[in-house]
Amino acid sequence: MTKAHSANAGNEERVRRIAETATHLGGRETLRRVEMVDRRRGPAGEDVGNVVEMEHVNLTVPDQGMATLFYISGLGGTRDPYLMVGTENMWVNIGEQQFHLPTQVAQVIHGHVGLVVSDLAALIQRLGDVQDRLAGTSFQWEAEDGLVKVTCPWGNQFRCYASSQGSGGMTAGISYVEFLVRPGTADGIKEFYRRVLRAPASMVRDENGTAARVLVGRGQALIFRETAEVLRPYDGHHIAVYVADFSGPYRALKRRGLITEEFANHQFRFQDIVNPKTGEKLFQLEHEVRSMRHPMYRRNLVNRDPALSLGSYVRGRDAFAP
Repeated sequence: MTKAHSANAGNEERVRRIAETATHLGGRETLRRVEMVDRRRGPAGEDVGNVVEMEHVNLTVPDQGMATLFYISGLGGTRDPYLMVGTENMWVNIGEQQFHLPTQVAQVIHGHVGLVVSDLAALIQRLGDVQDRLAGTSFQWEAEDGLVKVTCPWGNQFRCYASSQGSGGMTAGISYVEFLVRPGTADGIKEFYRRVLRAPASMVRDENGTAARVLVGRGQALIFRETAEVLRPYDGHHIAVYVADFSGPYRALKRRGLITEEFANHQFRFQDIVNPKTGEKLFQLEHEVRSMRHPMYRRNLVNRDPALSLGSYVRGRDAFAP
């Protein structure tokens, strides 16, 4: 398939075939790898680790209207009805995770975000519906066996999969974020997460090269894949995670002088990922680290059923339960 599809009658057969493919193993196998790696470790594969959830990815956007078209109308997310309801920021719920989208110059992850969606065929239809209104931006999409690759208007990339057991039973949400890193740094990044944040982490070598995979909670992951590409300078995008042991990582980071925002309101922040043995800086990614006592831990996020429309409305089925 080629990119930049539009919604028209000629797409109907394509959508049908992609929807059939999505029910087979293509997308499911990709997500299952997150759990398969650890299941080979026996009972240890059931360990959750200290990082219990990745709650949101924060990406600044310059245009809230365009962000609404992409994240709400296109991807099928739900605008948080309670918080950040003005024009200076938008929180978008996708399952039990969120995208936080403050209004500023666009931030772009060098890598991609892995999303689980409830219906790939419906996603394809929505992307076609917003195609013309996002013309002239970086927006594009292409469907492959078992997944849909999407680029947002500012260049962030997403890979969307059908729900599967490999994503911890997730039916919608952020399954993983993959960051591209310098050659030779993945092993040190793995050790950083193991020793400092106390998260299960392992090295993965597959057809796409070498990567460190850090397990988060039941079915999420952070992936750091080595690349020979020239990497863009870090622009300040961040992730938010919850940890069970809060004070241990805080002390370890404090000893290394890595705390960038001091402990307050049940959280702290750090940005530099370093080799825990040598102190060499390996990567930059701001982490908003929250304790499980944070008032927003496991907050009940409102999700709509993106398949509903005026023509297909069914009474009482407005909400989607992730």
